Amino acid sequence: MPKIMIIEDDKTVRDELVLLLKNEGYQPIAVTVFENILTQVSEAKPDLILLDLGLPGRDGFSLCADFRRNFDIPVIFVTSRDSAYDELNALSTGGDDYITKPYHVPVLLARIRAVLRRSSQKTEPELPSVNGLTLNPTRGTASANGKNIELTRNELQILACLMEHAGEIVSRADLIESLWDNRIYIDDNTLSVNMTRLRAKLDGIGLPDFIKTRRGMGYQCEEIR
Repeated sequence: MPKIMIIEDDKTVRDELVLLLKNEGYQPIAVTVFENILTQVSEAKPDLILLDLGLPGRDGFSLCADFRRNFDIPVIFVTSRDSAYDELNALSTGGDDYITKPYHVPVLLARIRAVLRRSSQKTEPELPSVNGLTLNPTRGTASANGKNIELTRNELQILACLMEHAGEIVSRADLIESLWDNRIYIDDNTLSVNMTRLRAKLDGIGLPDFIKTRRGMGYQCEEIR
C-alpha cells in the first residue's frame, strides 16, 4: 500500500484528499504542523508527496528543492496557482508533475498512478561489496563499519579492479593496464604511491588488511566465501 504524504494547509482540501486516497487503497499521511517538514518526511518515508505552493512559513518551491537535496521521493504539486511561470518553477525545482485546483479527481488519480509507476521502475544499481567494503563509483566513495572515505580517481579505479577480481591475484602490470584503459595514465612508481594512500584510507575505516601484497605476483583482496 503506497504511502502518500499530503502537505496542504487548507483543511477542507486536505481532508478531501485523505478520504479520496483512502478509498483508492493508498495510505495517506496528512501534515498538519508546518514546521520541521523535512523531519516529518524523513520519519514517514512516503512513496509520493502531494505539495501545495502557498504554505505557512515557506512556499512549496523551496520545500521541493529541499526534498530533492535530501530524498528520492516524487513530488506532485497540487495548487490553485495556474500561471505558466509557477508551473515552470515547480518543475525546475524538482517537481514530477503539476496539477491545478480545482482538479478533476480521475485526472489526479491517473497522475498519481503514473508518477508512482515511474518511481517504482527506478532501480538503483547494486553497489559492489567485498569483505564488508562497499564501493560507490558514482560518488567516488567507499564505506565499511559505518564509515566513509573519499577516493581519488586513481584510488577508485585501483579498488574497483581489485574488487572485480576478488579472490584473484592482480599483477601490477594488469592494474596499470586497467588504469590506462580508463584513460588514467600512471607509471609503476605512481601506482605504488596510490596504493600506499589507498591502504591508509582503508585502515582508517577498519580494513587495514583489505589489500594484500602477494610478493612477486601482485595484489589481492580475498573474497569471503
